[in-house]
Amino acid sequence: MLPLEGVRILAVEHYAAGPYGTLQLANLGAEVIKIENRAHQGDPIRQMGPGGDLGELDSLSFQAFNRNKRSLTLDLKTDKGKEILGKLVSTADALLCNLRGDQPEKLGLTYHQLKGNNLKIVCGFISAYGRDGPRRDWPGFDYLMQAETGYLYMSGEPDGPPARMGLALIDHLSGLTTSLALVSSIMKARETGVGRDVDVALFDVAAHQLNYVGAWYLNESIETTRSPRSAHPSVTPSQLFKTSDGWLFVMAQSDRFWEIFCDRIGAKELAAKESFRTGQARRENRDLLTEMLDTFLTKQTTAHWMDTLGGNVPCAPVYGIAKALQNPFLLNRDGIVTTEHPNRPDLRNLQSPVRMTDPIPNQPGPTLGADTKEILRELGYDAATIENLRRSGVT
Repeated sequence: MLPLEGVRILAVEHYAAGPYGTLQLANLGAEVIKIENRAHQGDPIRQMGPGGDLGELDSLSFQAFNRNKRSLTLDLKTDKGKEILGKLVSTADALLCNLRGDQPEKLGLTYHQLKGNNLKIVCGFISAYGRDGPRRDWPGFDYLMQAETGYLYMSGEPDGPPARMGLALIDHLSGLTTSLALVSSIMKARETGVGRDVDVALFDVAAHQLNYVGAWYLNESIETTRSPRSAHPSVTPSQLFKTSDGWLFVMAQSDRFWEIFCDRIGAKELAAKESFRTGQARRENRDLLTEMLDTFLTKQTTAHWMDTLGGNVPCAPVYGIAKALQNPFLLNRDGIVTTEHPNRPDLRNLQSPVRMTDPIPNQPGPTLGADTKEILRELGYDAATIENLRRSGVT
């Protein structure tokens, strides 16, 4: 039995942050009902990126974020839509919404507005800048958060322009943060009988990830900037190095790893040099050390150095997406899962990083409104009423 079996989550979600959070809950056994507006053709991500021959209003991006969920089409601005939502809330443990900060209240999705249907309901909200304050009605996306909270300033080469991370990690972290807060609040609501609102802003999540770098500045006014070769701000050598055919990232985080590193690459004399003997000395002479290590490491391929250093010195090859997803270690970890999609039976995606005795569910993301009739029947609506709801545009 999966840990969240018996938990029902209503998801008024789109794009990435909300869907990524509920994906984690669905993978752990929760029933996630994705509420979409048919008139708007559902979640916009259904039409973003490569379609992958998956059919109308479906895409590889949609499948990446929405496996193991059910889809209910519902116009939440209609009286009948609100009635159906109320009935759903009475059966649910939580509702997650990642619309703009001013939208949940307008749509009647807050705890205060829903507790009449279910005193235990937990209402989780992901927005760009929060549900209160001067930016509550501002739209916002991941890259903007990276820009304003210092990520771009710290990324890239010192003499180049600021650079963002290659992935929308703030979206993903916001989804993970909200899913943790949601499950924690469900546990308390089941104990006390009273739910709550839970607010997570992408901006706050991005700022929180500054962590020790933030603590350095707040307490000692140390401002972390870009370092050559993506180097660690305080440890050397912990950075990129050239090889004969690419790049290698080495993290010799201790004097012991430094000594092993030098021994393994045939550079024992470097470890003995006074200018490189301590961590502080290596940091102060980083440019010289990089130049000297390059002369050794560029003599062999990345694969050679991985064979030589792997398991002895923390290191990793720098791969592009193709090599990363063909990595034998990833495949050995069962990191790729094949899902039987109706239009593509060999649809491949990344497996959940959680490994348990019970297998992770493996159902494709639903077609738009695929579960509407079934969910309405579960709520007590008869066939004629269900048909009328569809004809009138409510569902």
